[in-house]
Amino acid sequence: MSQRLSILIYHRVLPAPDPLRPDEIHAALFECHMRWLRRVCRVLPLEDAVQRLRSGSLPPRALSLTFDDGYADNVDVALPILRRLDLTATFFIASGFLDGGRMWNDTVIEVLRHWRGNFIGIPGTSLSALPTSTIAERRVAIARALPALKYLAPAQRQAACDELARDAGASLPSLMMSVAQVRELARAGMTIGAHTRTHPILSCISRERAQAEIEGNRAELESLIRKPVRLFAYPNGKPDTDYTTEHVHMLRDLGFCAAVSTAPASATAATDPLQLPRFTPWDRSVGRFLLRLAYVRHTATPAVASQGRTEPEGPAVPAPQTRARGSVK
Repeated sequence: MSQRLSILIYHRVLPAPDPLRPDEIHAALFECHMRWLRRVCRVLPLEDAVQRLRSGSLPPRALSLTFDDGYADNVDVALPILRRLDLTATFFIASGFLDGGRMWNDTVIEVLRHWRGNFIGIPGTSLSALPTSTIAERRVAIARALPALKYLAPAQRQAACDELARDAGASLPSLMMSVAQVRELARAGMTIGAHTRTHPILSCISRERAQAEIEGNRAELESLIRKPVRLFAYPNGKPDTDYTTEHVHMLRDLGFCAAVSTAPASATAATDPLQLPRFTPWDRSVGRFLLRLAYVRHTATPAVASQGRTEPEGPAVPAPQTRARGSVK
């Protein structure tokens, strides 16, 4: 069998389970994941793993860990577990939210957490009078509101979220890292990767804005950690839906050595290094977790972007027929 690299995506790692978001990873479950992986996989820094995949020197059962967005709990909760187990990870950080920012989807979630009424309407959408009397109803409201807002024009979506925040009448938490926490990650030997400044879906904005988001993000992160930033994660990350080959070429022109999508599969030497597949491990039991890991590991035909100026360098491969759960962002 050809060498294959598995790449996992994490977002938040909560201190404890959250009844409003029961699927969110929390500290105890995350530590279980890390202990399972430490037993059965060879966990490598992403850039090192990509280089070894290309050179044919990747060890068996190779795997890399990644975190998207830049949540403060990545440092407060996940980092101590990683350090205790001597594991490394790459953190893709949207620098525009550092020191007090909040992503739009988290605004929606926190509004629903603090909402005082029995019903809520979502500005900018057709959703009105969603029931919010119980935790179960609020979970349903979140599940309906996020997809309805997701592909609105960024300014329209932000205006809708700002209106929701005002209507909530409560102080909402920021949730994101501070500059000091980014530096703490770098000092701990973790890799810092780019993720745009404000997490726009690249296919929904102009080429000029996309380039400014990517270049500005990288420059801000490099100024913080005093190291080159060579890795990138596409916001949301679905090929052809959230990014196109125009953005792949943009990254190549800017000198990034690797970039990751959210197409669920494993990477081989034939995979475009600027469209590496990843998947999110949602399973609670060790058996299901390892079964999903094995299944995705043997799915070596990741979806790739097919639109844009030209096809990306390297062999094109067909999209997989299965899809993993993805981020709401």
